[in-house]
Amino acid sequence: MLMPKRVKYRKQMRGRMRGQAQRGNEVHFGDLGLMALEPSWITARQIEAARRAIVRALRRRGKVWIRIFPDKPVTKRAAETRMGKGKGNVEFWVAVVKPGRIMFEVGGGLPEETAREALRLASYKLPIKTKIVSRYGAKGSEG
Repeated sequence: MLMPKRVKYRKQMRGRMRGQAQRGNEVHFGDLGLMALEPSWITARQIEAARRAIVRALRRRGKVWIRIFPDKPVTKRAAETRMGKGKGNVEFWVAVVKPGRIMFEVGGGLPEETAREALRLASYKLPIKTKIVSRYGAKGSEG
């Protein structure tokens, strides 16, 4: 599971997810990428599930790049706890994803159909609408 090795502050505020992704919004490493169309928190478990779906579909060919990292801690209070007594413990880690962000990339000399299928399967593991985008043209498909 992805998580930071160490952080400066153990707990963080929730923050906001306004606007489009300013960085990480172009396919840089592979030939095809999976782009987010909605803002969301993507958990480390969801990233891992999508990664496994891609790796399985590629059958040990090609290469996968994960362009998001869960570096935001999310805290939860214990069930049926009275108010007060401070903030809860860190339960899981999330990556803050804005619309336009490329989350996964695949490449490395594999057929385009195989790569598209792998990204399509990965999109089912994520809680947001996504689009498969190409590095070269604007030939994309929503999923």
